Amino acid sequence: MFLQLLINGLIAGAIYALVACGFSLIYSTNKFVHFAHGAVIVVSSYMLFTFFNLLGLPLWLAIIVTLIVAGGFGFLINYLVYDKLRSRKASPTILLIASIALLILIESLILIFFGADVKIIQSFQRHGINFLGAIITPVQLIIIGTSIALLVGLLLFMKKTKLGKEFRAVADSPELIEMMGISSKKLFAYSFIIGSVLAAVAGVLVALELNVEPTMGSNLMIKGFTGAVIGGITSVPGAIIGSFLLGITENYGIWFLPSSYKDAIAFMLLFIFLLFMPNGILGKNKGWNNKWLLIILYIC
Repeated sequence: MFLQLLINGLIAGAIYALVACGFSLIYSTNKFVHFAHGAVIVVSSYMLFTFFNLLGLPLWLAIIVTLIVAGGFGFLINYLVYDKLRSRKASPTILLIASIALLILIESLILIFFGADVKIIQSFQRHGINFLGAIITPVQLIIIGTSIALLVGLLLFMKKTKLGKEFRAVADSPELIEMMGISSKKLFAYSFIIGSVLAAVAGVLVALELNVEPTMGSNLMIKGFTGAVIGGITSVPGAIIGSFLLGITENYGIWFLPSSYKDAIAFMLLFIFLLFMPNGILGKNKGWNNKWLLIILYIC
């Protein structure tokens, strides 16, 4: 049981980490909480269902097209909504409210066009493999392997590439970036594209492992947000650590409590960190601890 719960926690943490890293990248670059990140997840899952189940594309092609659509969708959200609000000097609070409205609107549209019934993407056999007494499926192995590869690639991208260094620079000082002749507006757009693709990968993996439903974006967004806060919302490596900590804590928690308490465990962990470590494990103090009460209010 101990090993099985550890594996389950790592699988959940891998999914949360993909969501949290995209969320953390967008937050640290744009300086507002982008809850519509969850809308990208649900749109990606339904796009995969459309391309694979309804249009009959090969799975690999359906996934590639889904990721491209997700990157474009994230770009459009930024261009059509956030850029317009920023040009009118909207505060981070207004941008936060707009992001919540977008999430609700898009999930409602999904509900209208696809219905409330659960969609199933039959792509892999879901029989389990025995590993030292624990059961793990081929899809779960793909989830862990894909997530680790992408997270390592993201860390290397942030550390080694010119664009990654510019992301870190604009997170520290947008004014200095503009003085150096680098467009912060372009960096904002790039962060939305990359963050949305990471969210789309999470949506695709969840769709392959579980099912697709209209509210899945909100649920995963809350878990990704929690993981980012625990690790440090301004730190991509911190978001990874916080997400895996959340996934493992959830799954070991239901060893002692009913499985329906999993979300309660996540919120309890979130409140503990907000109260005692508001900047997270690796986060820096950049004003986040002055806003956490407002963000909790919106989540509730």
